[in-house]
Amino acid sequence: ENEIGIAIAPVYFIKEKSTALGLHLHYVRTIAHSKWGLGVGFEKIFDDHSHNIVDVIISYRPIHRLSFSLSPGINLDNRLKNPEFALHGEVAYEFVLGDFHIGPVLDLARDHEDVHLSLGLHLGYGF
Repeated sequence: ENEIGIAIAPVYFIKEKSTALGLHLHYVRTIAHSKWGLGVGFEKIFDDHSHNIVDVIISYRPIHRLSFSLSPGINLDNRLKNPEFALHGEVAYEFVLGDFHIGPVLDLARDHEDVHLSLGLHLGYGF
């Protein structure tokens, strides 16, 4: 019913043609034993830009191990000022190890400056 997770990946900026390290933390709660979930997340990209994205997560699990999520949010600069709209989409496939799961994750996100893609590793704990 609940998941706390982290995704770590190299992030590729399409316009800039540059790469940086990205980290996405999230909490999602399943809605009444359905395939849908709601949660909150935080994405940080470690680069010269100001990527500190706080978002609301809407997730869908068509099958147990596969999840899709869409996360509208706000990108704040490194001084936590100048909020701008951001949108984050994610698909993950998980291999379950008890209460933990691990697997590949693909992200596509848009903020005020660029579109970025990432392919990385998702780690989660379900409870």
